[in-house]
Amino acid sequence: MTGVFAQALRLDLRLLRRYGLLYAALFSALLWEAVVYLIPGHLRATAAVYIVFGDLALVGFFFIAGAVFFERGERTLFALLTSPVRFGHYYASKLAVLAGLSLVLSLIIALTSVHFAFEPLSFLAGVVLCALLFLTASFISATPFGSISEWIIPSTGVLAILNVPLLNYSGLWEHPVTYLIPTQGVLLLLGSSMGRVELEPWQWTYSLAYPLAALAVLWTASRRMFLRHIVAGEGGR
Repeated sequence: MTGVFAQALRLDLRLLRRYGLLYAALFSALLWEAVVYLIPGHLRATAAVYIVFGDLALVGFFFIAGAVFFERGERTLFALLTSPVRFGHYYASKLAVLAGLSLVLSLIIALTSVHFAFEPLSFLAGVVLCALLFLTASFISATPFGSISEWIIPSTGVLAILNVPLLNYSGLWEHPVTYLIPTQGVLLLLGSSMGRVELEPWQWTYSLAYPLAALAVLWTASRRMFLRHIVAGEGGR
């Protein structure tokens, strides 16, 4: 870990508390725990997949956008542009902190839902990949907008697309086109971890490789959007 990246991590952890995102995450966890409590025990393993996915969508999609808008409003990003922190440090730190927060919340949900009756490796892979997909998609969608009020309505289209694989996973619309959306893979991993889905070898390959490939594309797109809409905008003020 470089000194610059460690500095970015410390800053993001402080901002997480300063902007109230940590408290929002804890409130979200309490709400999900109330939902888990109301679900009959024999249905909790099935429901846990949907609850974990929903929490990842909430934290991953809205928290990073909120952080970006807070930073733009307080000119924090302008200060970063004149510091040794580069995009790779800035973005990787954001992703690491928020993905880590998502993982902690998901583990709490899983442990209270099914205790230790889940497969940890596929669960870990599914949660981390899912969190990163929502985080990067949200970041890209947020950068062209100056405020959260401008972003919130257009963002629902992106969020809706990422949630389409839920139709396939639940059996409501089993169409192969959903495999074009990388969240299909993470749902399969989460379902497998809870013993709800038995994956074929090709599905394991798809569920791991396709989201990773999508993340590589989304990282590149994130950098371009950051330079075009944030660096140019902040530098021109």
